[in-house]
Amino acid sequence: MDVALSLPSVGPDPIGPDDALAAVLGYARGRRPLHFRAPNAREGRWVRVPAFAFDRFDRQPPETSARMTDRDVLLAESLHGRLDPAGWTVVRTALDAALPVAEEAALRAAGRAFWELPDDEVSVLAEPGTVGAAVRTLAAGPHAPYVLAALHHRRPELFPLLDGITRRQLWPHTAEGDSGVHAVVLRELRANAAAFALLEARAGAALGHRVTRLRLHDVLLWLAGSLRTETALALGRALDVEEADLRSPAAAGAR
Repeated sequence: MDVALSLPSVGPDPIGPDDALAAVLGYARGRRPLHFRAPNAREGRWVRVPAFAFDRFDRQPPETSARMTDRDVLLAESLHGRLDPAGWTVVRTALDAALPVAEEAALRAAGRAFWELPDDEVSVLAEPGTVGAAVRTLAAGPHAPYVLAALHHRRPELFPLLDGITRRQLWPHTAEGDSGVHAVVLRELRANAAAFALLEARAGAALGHRVTRLRLHDVLLWLAGSLRTETALALGRALDVEEADLRSPAAAGAR
């Protein structure tokens, strides 16, 4: 069975299963050096901090309140960066307005994950009331990435993550009748169902944390669009080497 990922939105070449896993692990567990000096210290020191947002965003427990809260904004900031006071107010207000739309979309999905939806749910021909129409509404506005990040964190199997980088990657692959760029995500997830199922299983086992294929697609897409794929691959492969060294007989007696 061919388990390579064929993702035109990411690039023209198939992504082998080992490379896909290395990129995801590099994104999730990779570290980078940072020189830190506390305000009350004369000298700083080098520390290694997460290179990407996985620990700040994906590993955080979801908000369970029936209403949107300030924590939803904090979670969105952990992925997309800090907001100024005016932006915070806009996003907080937008989340309250988004909640009824998101709830209607969840009812329409009827327990199905995004990749399990039929084509009609992302087609303008089946509107109004489709999941795709809801996502298009939620993705409108200058602070939409924050709104979608908060909703994705609550329902990581249903709401796609979209920002300026991933939207630009997806847009050239849209087709007539699509309700938005999320239709491309659905097609690619469906066309690569076996490969994403394998990647979900391998990433979950390695991280001890479930990552949906919707988020895995977003990670691979964002890394490609932001020119960080090679960085993530190098970090992921380095993790493999470090863990292999720790498992070796020579390392067993070392401190």
